[in-house]
Amino acid sequence: MNLYFDNCATSFPKPAAVAEAMVRHLNETGGTYGRSAYPRILQSTGLVEECRDQLASKMGTSEAGKIILTANATTALNLMIQGICKRGGHVLTSSMEHNAIARPLEHLRQMGIIEWELLESAPDGRIQVDKIASKIRQNTILVAICHMSNVNGMAQSPGEIKKAIGEIPLLVDASQSLGSHPVEVDKWGIDFLAFTGHKSLLGPTGTGGAFIRYPEMVEPLLYGGTGSGSDSLSMPSFVPDLFEAGTPNITGIHGLNAALKNRPIAQHSRDDFEALLLEVKRNTNYKVRCADDFEHQGKLFSVVHNTLSSSELALRFYEGFGIECRAGLHCAPLAHRHLGSFPTGDCRFSLSPYHTPEELNYLAKAIHDVGK
Repeated sequence: MNLYFDNCATSFPKPAAVAEAMVRHLNETGGTYGRSAYPRILQSTGLVEECRDQLASKMGTSEAGKIILTANATTALNLMIQGICKRGGHVLTSSMEHNAIARPLEHLRQMGIIEWELLESAPDGRIQVDKIASKIRQNTILVAICHMSNVNGMAQSPGEIKKAIGEIPLLVDASQSLGSHPVEVDKWGIDFLAFTGHKSLLGPTGTGGAFIRYPEMVEPLLYGGTGSGSDSLSMPSFVPDLFEAGTPNITGIHGLNAALKNRPIAQHSRDDFEALLLEVKRNTNYKVRCADDFEHQGKLFSVVHNTLSSSELALRFYEGFGIECRAGLHCAPLAHRHLGSFPTGDCRFSLSPYHTPEELNYLAKAIHDVGK
């Protein structure tokens, strides 16, 4: 049985093609990206651009050239937040943010560069769109939100939020959603988006990136060699080179490209997942952290036991049932404060396409038995 339920930390298993592609690059094809013009380099460079095109299709944009490849979503978020906010201003964010957004904002606040505050949210953390206007100031320069919470799986509506903020840039952290939940960058009017390769996209760690619709609004985070414009001490003025200093993780990108091309068919349905949630909610020994409306629910949720700590719960799930899950604050203290589970945190379960209905039933029974 697949008893790994920590997929929003990093997904497992991966499609077999991921490891095969990475090993093939290391042992056979080799080559870096955009640094020479012989066949091995051209092949590797072409694959990187193929991956960029596939990512564009996955996130719903026609502008693949504005996708920047980075080591992870945290690097992408720092690139955009620090690059947009260097000149100061006021930033709005949500109560459900991961530290990948909250810490860069707080760092800039402590440096005296920006001010930031939280948008009004419903009990499950969903932004109350009708109250956004009251928070906007004359110097509001950015709205930065996660698309899907890594604590309770609640998904925001970026399109509605963008309509409410108008010309103010919207940055969306799609770390948890891209690959498992619809993302429509162009349709929703998203200006900036961060993603990671190793979660719902089922790729390797060390991969991720950013979509930057308006490169002129962002100052580079890193400066260095790009393989282009090498006669100048200044960074190239065009994207993606402007934001891609240094040799990228070519082997990892080979793996991510393979993951995008070999997405498995989900072995359980959305109805199966809803049935799991309903079964867990019947146990009065738990508080279940999830979206108030299942329409806005991603494939992860958390539980808080009435008497057992989250760490004790996780230990009992593993020792008694072999279930691997995550206990604690999940790098999201803002979300836990909003949901009322700070500082003890909760016990989180996150699914992958590989989980079967039988494995979901096993999880439901384990949650029931541990919670007695």
